[in-house]
Amino acid sequence: MLIATVDNISGKNVEIVGLVRGVIVSSKHIGKDIMASLKEIKGGEIKSYTDMKDAAFDAATERMVKEARELGADGIIGVRYTAEFVKDATVSICSYGTAIKFVK
Repeated sequence: MLIATVDNISGKNVEIVGLVRGVIVSSKHIGKDIMASLKEIKGGEIKSYTDMKDAAFDAATERMVKEARELGADGIIGVRYTAEFVKDATVSICSYGTAIKFVK
């Protein structure tokens, strides 16, 4: 499955299948949140939050791709992401794009 942030694929004819999206709201275990708070005092990367956000982006992408496959799409173009913290240690990620089929 082709996944691209561009709005068209040069040299390819495509048929638009529809809008697809993937959404996840994810939170950290309280123990890891406490460790992250301690890291804030010292400074530097808070790896547990980085890992949480990476995993959430991956899950949102997987859900978007699953939706595109169910529509019979060959790819998704115009892919975008939104991310926001809902509350402490809870992040919401939404991925969305245009599902396409390649035509001859």
